[in-house]
Amino acid sequence: MAKRHLIGIGGVGMSALATALVKLGDEVTGADRTLGTPNIKFLESLGVRVFPDDGSGVDGATDEVIVSTAIEETNAGLKKAKELGIPVTHRAKALARTLGAYKLVAVVGTCGKSTVTAMLGHVLAECGLDPMCVNGANVLGWEGAVRFGKGQYAVAEVDESDKSLVAFKPYATVVTNASADHYSKEEMDEVFDAFVKDLPGPLIDGREEGSGKKDQGLVIRNQGSGEEWVTPLPGKHNLQNAALAAKMALALGCKCDDIKKALATFRGVERRLQLISQPLNLSTAQLPFVYDDYAHNPEKLHAMWTTLAEKHPEGICVIWRPHGYAPLRKMMDALAAMFVETVRPQDALLLLPVYDAGGTTDRSVNSDALLSEVEKRGGGGQRWVLIPDLDAAYQWCRAHKGEYAAFVTCGARDPGLPVLAKRLSEM
Repeated sequence: MAKRHLIGIGGVGMSALATALVKLGDEVTGADRTLGTPNIKFLESLGVRVFPDDGSGVDGATDEVIVSTAIEETNAGLKKAKELGIPVTHRAKALARTLGAYKLVAVVGTCGKSTVTAMLGHVLAECGLDPMCVNGANVLGWEGAVRFGKGQYAVAEVDESDKSLVAFKPYATVVTNASADHYSKEEMDEVFDAFVKDLPGPLIDGREEGSGKKDQGLVIRNQGSGEEWVTPLPGKHNLQNAALAAKMALALGCKCDDIKKALATFRGVERRLQLISQPLNLSTAQLPFVYDDYAHNPEKLHAMWTTLAEKHPEGICVIWRPHGYAPLRKMMDALAAMFVETVRPQDALLLLPVYDAGGTTDRSVNSDALLSEVEKRGGGGQRWVLIPDLDAAYQWCRAHKGEYAAFVTCGARDPGLPVLAKRLSEM
């Protein structure tokens, strides 16, 4: 049994890897700047010991230290590992090695990876293939972001943000889409094209083919069959997600009827348009709907907003925190244009400051700059509110709760956003 130490273990990708390592028999410890989050509490329930991010969790008994690209060279645990001569491995390489005994079905793309991974894992499980699944988000009914399986296939979300996907040698791949996010669309297309070039198994490429979706209702069509397959998740983007998962399941040998039944029973992914609460009596209740979502780039925010706007024509209030200084700087123009186009007069956007994860990043831009860009594009008025912190956001929402049909907490990284959603559900 190897003893592996994960730095930044509370993050969605690292906590998923930690869970998979535990389920496959390794001893796992970790460190994080923020303790006591839901992800860390879950890992501790599995027997994972989590230390402060001060190097105290690394010692002579540690066989390997695992890091992501976000971990800087000055990190105390990383420095200690190097001093002790302990091997240091990137998360992507560690995950690829962990899943090496399986036929890997990799899910890549700019948007929709977590939902497609969860849908595909659920469908393959319901079709009797018992896959091992490692997602980038927690899935309802799984052990956090992991489904432990003993079949021949593994389904995993593979991240393109730092191009570490080159560590994987998949058997089959789903490419959900490609758009500008961490890199330009052209660069993303080049990365994905290289990734799928020598696949031995099937490729389902959402960039090249129609999704098979219908515009009305939560229905997809299997091309050529004439059958309607229902998914309970809202939004046109989820019709695309379901179609991609269904096509890969077909390519792996699942039967149409089994896939259709499986899609109808999919429960969803945490923080992907997750309904936290709703009024018990829609005609009389004063409490609004509350949702929590991970959306952090223009495409995801637009998909979230338009889906909920259709469901709640009376108006929604979205509390959004940019997940990093560099991403905000890169996406500033696209975000401003999207918000001006998407936010209706009856809606509100509460802008929190950028989530600061520490380190030596350039902090010269923040949410006030985004608001300035929005106003330059003609988006002035009371729909846009700068909010200093989560508690102030709660107080604002509580004071205005009768004005909106739904409240949405939104953004990546910040573990306080789902906590705020729970508070809003009780106001």
